[in-house]
Amino acid sequence: MTASVSDPDQQVVLITGPSGAGRSTAINVLEDLGFEVIDNLPISLVPRLLDGPQHARPLALGLDIRNRDFSPERVSGLMDHLQANPGIEASLLFVDANVDTLIRRYSETRRRHPLTPAQTPQQGIEQEIALLAPLRSRADVLIDTSGLSPHALRDELSKWFAGGDGSRMAITLESFSYKRGLPRGADIVWDCRFLNNPHWQEDLRAKTGQDPEVAAFVQADPRHAEFMARLVDNCAFLLPAFREEGKTHLAIALGCTGGRHRSVSVTEQLGETLANKGWEVSIRHREMERARVGMRGAL
Repeated sequence: MTASVSDPDQQVVLITGPSGAGRSTAINVLEDLGFEVIDNLPISLVPRLLDGPQHARPLALGLDIRNRDFSPERVSGLMDHLQANPGIEASLLFVDANVDTLIRRYSETRRRHPLTPAQTPQQGIEQEIALLAPLRSRADVLIDTSGLSPHALRDELSKWFAGGDGSRMAITLESFSYKRGLPRGADIVWDCRFLNNPHWQEDLRAKTGQDPEVAAFVQADPRHAEFMARLVDNCAFLLPAFREEGKTHLAIALGCTGGRHRSVSVTEQLGETLANKGWEVSIRHREMERARVGMRGAL
């Protein structure tokens, strides 16, 4: 199910998930995408909120264990009520994370878990996960934020909930390291590992594909020009076809061994080319983002 701001029916997204998984971040992202957001509204008041004329914007309602009348049974009953109304398109977004990630996040923030304020966060986390299991299994959209940065979570939510009339398609280009696995949600993956590797040049090793010296080294590979031409030709054929099929977001991943040199350089060059052709392009460099996060954590 893909919610669209321009759909004629009233769009309602209920957002829930364990504390610390990123529910608040998801709510903020949906607000940026044009949703009217209300957090922690008592469940009993939601039907009254939807009485009367249709709201001008889609609604995103945050629900969690802090709600006064929260329970999985009440949330499921509310979903049944909303989905029985032909004028409402309702979906349940469950923002999740694994136990280790949740424990780490609580440790970093030194927050107490709302279920067990006098005990360790791990006890509250385990209780909450068990409590929310029925809603997790019922979710229309399930997003695991364990390995996601806030930027990546925004991209993931945009795939599901960004509005549009179908005439525009957002493209995300992401460089990555094969050693760390393929990016989540990639629609197309291209391998850049055959290009000459700047890692073996001592004066380039500490630099990245965003540095002109590294880009020049990568582009000097005799195979680079034909590779780029084929990438651009491939995009010229595929992107309009995906757009005509109604796709609103396309994720293209380009990988190399370390995710810092060749894939970064090619991603930057391809992104500039597509943007110059009028495509809406955003660029991510996964391994460089992880390195920056690691440096902040070490401070």
